[in-house]
Amino acid sequence: MNKVVLISGASTGFGRSISKLLTSNNFRVYGTSRNPKKYNDFEGIKLLRYDLTSFKDSKSLVEKVLSVEDKIDILINNAGSGFAGPIEEISIEDAKKLFDTNFFGHIDLIQSVLPSMRKNKNGLIVNITSIAGYNNIPFGSVYCASKYSMECLGASLNMELKDFGIRVVNIAPGDYRTEIFDKRIKLELDTNSPYYNKYKKFTEISKHNMDTQSRDPEEVAKLTLKIIQSKNPGIHYKVGHFLQKFSISLKKILPEKLYQKLMMNHYKI
Repeated sequence: MNKVVLISGASTGFGRSISKLLTSNNFRVYGTSRNPKKYNDFEGIKLLRYDLTSFKDSKSLVEKVLSVEDKIDILINNAGSGFAGPIEEISIEDAKKLFDTNFFGHIDLIQSVLPSMRKNKNGLIVNITSIAGYNNIPFGSVYCASKYSMECLGASLNMELKDFGIRVVNIAPGDYRTEIFDKRIKLELDTNSPYYNKYKKFTEISKHNMDTQSRDPEEVAKLTLKIIQSKNPGIHYKVGHFLQKFSISLKKILPEKLYQKLMMNHYKI
């Protein structure tokens, strides 16, 4: 039987690319979206209505898939949101909202999927995180923390589930041409803010990098397929521009103050 995939946030970005590639390789793909009717051209993919941050719909979502397929072989935790801003001026409500989307919502969905995977003594969970989870980006503290949290969650969960035949893999992409920059939680600073000029420069450079250096999300989709087809996948994967991946190694070998200076120079702050 073809493997059954459940992927959150399948309507755009990485989720859309991964869903289409897996479907073309004979996987039975169920994607989620807050508003499936908004999106077209999803031939072969079942796009189901689901709000990751509701914390009440995950069980019914999983039951809906199981009622048709009787199994979920692969869960891909892809849904996410971006966020930037100085810590002093970020609202706790926005920070919680981001963590609900990038972290707690995924835990809720994992909890709903695991019983069927344990019953079948087989399963794969793939977390789409971010290279930002490895780096410390100025004005990106809450976003970086949410993605680092998913990295830690995945590694710990992989050990917990080993005896049940379930593997957990983290994929950390760099900058790709997705909608995350435009769909991020937006923080507008007052011109009197002591952070205004530096934050403005940070957002300008971030947008420029996204517009000029971002890559095709198909790369992440192909890596996801390769991991799924692997008999013994690793735990952590980084994908993206060479310099973004190299920066992780650089952080490990450079004194932290020097590394932070390089980051601040990069964003001209």
